[in-house]
Amino acid sequence: VQLQAYGGGLVQAGGSLRISCAASGRPISTYTMGWFRQAPGEEREFVAAISWGGGKTIWADSVKGRFTIARDNAKNTVYLQMNSLKPEDTAVYYCAAAFLGQTVVTESGYAYWGQGTQVTVSS
Repeated sequence: VQLQAYGGGLVQAGGSLRISCAASGRPISTYTMGWFRQAPGEEREFVAAISWGGGKTIWADSVKGRFTIARDNAKNTVYLQMNSLKPEDTAVYYCAAAFLGQTVVTESGYAYWGQGTQVTVSS
């Protein structure tokens, strides 16, 4: 599976942005999909994940209530809607795909990774 995140950009604090992850090569319908982010000088951290059918989601506490993860298996795409953005949300955002049954809150659970998209939140 090849993954490509896109849609990042510069937004003011309090604003919203939706980033997407387009998959190719294989259908993502049998994968748990996740988003991670990495701020400058920091380790990559878990943001959110969604089950193969979209029925279950899990969030990092830092984004709970502000971010929404969704998927459209017919379009082979996963989305991350980010609202009430804060400067501390500034990071490169990565999407990843995990086989079913893997731990989804750590990088080790994911088999495929895309290139990231930069999100910058100005104060």
